[in-house]
Amino acid sequence: MNFDDTPAEAAFRAEARAWISANAPRQYEDDLRASPFGRVVLKNADIIAASKDWQRKKADAGWACLHWPKEYGGRGATPIERVIWSQEEGLYGKLSSLFIIGHGMCGPTMMAYASEAHKKTRLPPLASGQEIWCQLFSEPASGSDLAGLRTRAEKSGDDWIVNGQKVWTSGAHHSDWAILITRTDPDVPKHKGLTMFFLNMKSPGIDIRPIKQSNGQAEFNEVYFNDVRIPDHQRLGKVGDGWNVSLTTLMNERLSIGASMPTGFPELFDLFARLTIDGRPAIERSDVRAKLANWAIRANGLKYTSYRSISALSRGEMPGPENSIGKLVAGATMQDIATFAADMQGPTGAMKKSEGVDEAGLFQAMLMRSIATRIEGGTDEILRNIIAERVLALPADVRVDKDVPFNRIPTRGR
Repeated sequence: MNFDDTPAEAAFRAEARAWISANAPRQYEDDLRASPFGRVVLKNADIIAASKDWQRKKADAGWACLHWPKEYGGRGATPIERVIWSQEEGLYGKLSSLFIIGHGMCGPTMMAYASEAHKKTRLPPLASGQEIWCQLFSEPASGSDLAGLRTRAEKSGDDWIVNGQKVWTSGAHHSDWAILITRTDPDVPKHKGLTMFFLNMKSPGIDIRPIKQSNGQAEFNEVYFNDVRIPDHQRLGKVGDGWNVSLTTLMNERLSIGASMPTGFPELFDLFARLTIDGRPAIERSDVRAKLANWAIRANGLKYTSYRSISALSRGEMPGPENSIGKLVAGATMQDIATFAADMQGPTGAMKKSEGVDEAGLFQAMLMRSIATRIEGGTDEILRNIIAERVLALPADVRVDKDVPFNRIPTRGR
């Protein structure tokens, strides 16, 4: 691994740093710094409007979706330049979290499978933040088993009629467009009867119902489809080939989530450097020091594994399924750290963030959010299977319904 910038990379970094220094929305800096976990809240501004303004400003100057081709709203930059930009943007990158699904998952899928006309029409507004996209995948009866989905699409002339339900759809309540995977043929094995589309989220027949979370937020949604009509020209890939199309989305999803997931270790170290327990500094306790040492090793392992990917990008290579390691380890570490912090803080660890209990609120928010991080973008179990089969070349997991027609798979005990 080589952690040093090449001369060209150093010049790009200097250019990016200068532009950010001159244009960053510094009025939000304190709020962004105080929101390291979960949804960002701005005290005196609407987060959606502020995010769109920052994204539009970047797009106007050629800093949006850097690795996308210029004709689709990007810069045509190299993958390593995208990494450098992310490093330099720093905390202001939190304003881009509203677009992570569209930029990191929907956009690459559209580029791979949409018609040229649709790419030139739909991608630039996505890149500039004018439009927000979501991903309609998970269902109540098929969480980790995505191929078991039941939302159906039936051909009707030049259109498809969609009925069914999706769940845990992040950002659906403020999205303009979405990618959607459906079942179009129940008479073949479950992976072979799927078809992918993209659609306008304001289409008649779509009912979006936000889900109230334990942390008080409502980022996820149930989405119902009642005779929703989608033109066939908005199909992504061939009929029945939706599973292969979805793999493009899922690969980018795990890369996008894993690359940006925090662990909470720097915040925990800072807390214990200042926290007093039973009249003595917390960091002098042997149990605290042992925990910190263990998590320091994990955090550095994640850091250098990420650097390995960055080095591969710098050489023009594409990282493989080993990127699932980042999300798997970071998600579990965040939950462990938040739990330990709450225990050490005592009763204040259960308090929400408010005047005088900012630190308690920080780790309480992290603990509430950490559960979702171990589910979204692939559960721990799914990621372990990916690592075992595709990285370590271990035997594949047993799949008894692999070759069974979907409509013959038992749905309840007999």
